[in-house]
Amino acid sequence: MPERYALTSDDDDTDFWGFAHEAEGLFTPLPEEEGARRVRLTGCLPQGGLVKSLDHIGSRRATAGNAWWDLLDSDGAAMGSYFVNEVTVIDARPSAHGAGRVDLALTLWCENAMPGADRVWDLIRAGRLDRTGMWHKLAPRDRQAWLSVALWSREYRRRGKADAPAGQVFTVDGRHIVDIGSFYCAIGEAVGGPGGYFGWNLDALDDCLSGGWGAAAPFTLRWDHSAEARARLAERVPTDEGEGSLFDLLLEIFEARRVDVVLR
Repeated sequence: MPERYALTSDDDDTDFWGFAHEAEGLFTPLPEEEGARRVRLTGCLPQGGLVKSLDHIGSRRATAGNAWWDLLDSDGAAMGSYFVNEVTVIDARPSAHGAGRVDLALTLWCENAMPGADRVWDLIRAGRLDRTGMWHKLAPRDRQAWLSVALWSREYRRRGKADAPAGQVFTVDGRHIVDIGSFYCAIGEAVGGPGGYFGWNLDALDDCLSGGWGAAAPFTLRWDHSAEARARLAERVPTDEGEGSLFDLLLEIFEARRVDVVLR
């Protein structure tokens, strides 16, 4: 079975903590606090600081510290990483995954590993995030998880690919834009293809429009079925003109960044 996860100390990038096959609970917040996790790390080959923690289970010294948690593709390359705090070993048992491997129970803190994101990572790992519209039927919270993976996997999926040249035309379909989250899914896909990222809040959208995120201004955004999107993005927000709809604010942001929006 290929390794799916790897951990490395945040304090010292030469302090590699080991590989593991599975990480049950990483994407499941504990009820008491959103960022708290209890993770069952199976088939682990512990190294470095993680090995030291095994000798001190039940004491303060069982806390290995902070780490980067890599999610690996089928070839062992990192698709993306989460920062995890206060990784603490609370139990260790021999693993059925092979000699020298152990199954570890860990507590840790991770705010960015959203529920549902693991399913998106699995699509990337299997090479099945390969067609448009896969986010259309997701619930709002699952769309946030989708966008989070689009962000954290961006460098892996783009592999250094340059922005599309200025003057391009990108198209979003207003029929699938039911809220602001679905708008970010739509524009990310329009610019970057299936699973693409082009912002997941207004500040991030503005940053992406500055360049380096897949599209270089000036460009044209063709917004099909825009009247349907306008009706759904009607929340009142502050704009340069005083107050307007969220839809109007998006148009202001695009105009300020030299994006020609064609409403159809």
